[in-house]
Amino acid sequence: MSHPFTLSNGVTIPSPGFGTYLMPEEPATVDAIVQALRLGYRHIDTAYFYGNETCVGEAIRASGLPREEIFVTSKVWNTDRGYQPTLAAFEKTMTHLGLDYLDLYLIHWPAYADKYDNWEDINRETWRAMTELYQSGRVRAIGVSNFKPHHLKALLEGPVKPMVDQIELNPGWQQRETVAFCAQHDILIEAWSPLGRGRVLGHPLLAELGRKYSKTPAQICLRWCLDKGYLPLPKSVTPSRIRENLNIFDFALTPEDIARLDALPPFGESGRDPDNVPF
Repeated sequence: MSHPFTLSNGVTIPSPGFGTYLMPEEPATVDAIVQALRLGYRHIDTAYFYGNETCVGEAIRASGLPREEIFVTSKVWNTDRGYQPTLAAFEKTMTHLGLDYLDLYLIHWPAYADKYDNWEDINRETWRAMTELYQSGRVRAIGVSNFKPHHLKALLEGPVKPMVDQIELNPGWQQRETVAFCAQHDILIEAWSPLGRGRVLGHPLLAELGRKYSKTPAQICLRWCLDKGYLPLPKSVTPSRIRENLNIFDFALTPEDIARLDALPPFGESGRDPDNVPF
């Protein structure tokens, strides 16, 4: 089952996505992605930095599914920012994946003021390359990852606006300012670390709601994302959890329970600040 979203350019994106961060370049990763596709996932999220794009391509071919049924995302890494480097990075990504086109391409992290005097120009030039790839038809949609409103503003000046902002988001780290800005500009929020990597799942409210709905705390987090209009990107290599993370379509949280989760204080952040990333 799926809960598709429609991007501002009309492209449909399946949800939830299957995250692949920290999955190494090895047969077990191929097997996990194939398992996810066979269970019903139709959206695979990878990145050049993850080092597993080749595994993603192998899994897509091994699944036997038509290419057009699978939505594939990758990202340009920080060392490849800028116009020409981004174009070259895209070619490397496509070679690794072995695909003819990409569904979504993202800038992985923004250049930021504390590290670069010309950070806005760097982001603009990277976005210029992304726009060219989109307009050429080699990418169906483009966006960013980990951008805050002040990073996004410079990109809104161009002819093509970001369609996605993939940010760290879960009930314990809600990034309300970025979410509100993206809603104002019709930018879909994708949630990486929607389960808080364990920081969030032990909260008593998640346990209470899990008992109420006969679901796990992880499923409550993922359903909260969907009910809020965010696209979650859970990750697992464990078959039972891959299946569990997809089993979130037979219930919905009540407005009252959503409000209780919304009222949680910030406690689920990984500590990776887009204005001070150490890489």
